[in-house]
Amino acid sequence: MGSRTPRKTNDDRRARIEAMRKAEASRERRNRVITIAISGVVVAGLVGFGGYVLNKENEEKKAEEKLLAQPISGEKSFKKLSQTHVETPVTYPQTPPVGGDHNKVWLNCDRQVYKEPVPNENAVHSLEHGAVWITYNDKAPKADVEKLEKRVKDTSYTFISPVKDQKDPLMMTAWGKQVSVDSAGDKRVDQFLGKYVNGPQTPEPGAACTNGVSAK
Repeated sequence: MGSRTPRKTNDDRRARIEAMRKAEASRERRNRVITIAISGVVVAGLVGFGGYVLNKENEEKKAEEKLLAQPISGEKSFKKLSQTHVETPVTYPQTPPVGGDHNKVWLNCDRQVYKEPVPNENAVHSLEHGAVWITYNDKAPKADVEKLEKRVKDTSYTFISPVKDQKDPLMMTAWGKQVSVDSAGDKRVDQFLGKYVNGPQTPEPGAACTNGVSAK
């Protein structure tokens, strides 16, 4: 057999190179199409998930607003409360007190859990600053007290302490507002905190809740 001519060999080489280039170009186009398709699916998924999250957040916000708009069952309101600073003990008409004359120094009230009774006069000053005071007596279930203590640790401008002679086992107090609740899971706990932590009833909203005094 005769040998192949150099020209024929070069033509074959060029043909193979051209075929390889076409195959590579075809693979690149195919990969781009796949990448674009996958990206489209991912983006669509993210958009769908984002829409789901936004809808869920909107639904939760509406549910919260609806809850806060409802009157709090059993809530009592007190008006015309004095705000005079005094250095002597005060006899309050409510237990625990909801406002009135008080000590010039507030009780530390930012996520504070007190295991012993606190001075009323300092606590009332904290209410003036927008804090909510949760209290309990000896009849309160231990499990409820522990849950409310945890809630306080998670909520700014709140404090909890025992008040032995209050009329109901679990009570919540803000400046001029008070309600008794049945348990730590009572929906009024969320309502009261949502409405009255630095709420519209606060005489001095945003005033300090730290650097005051702590119960001994």
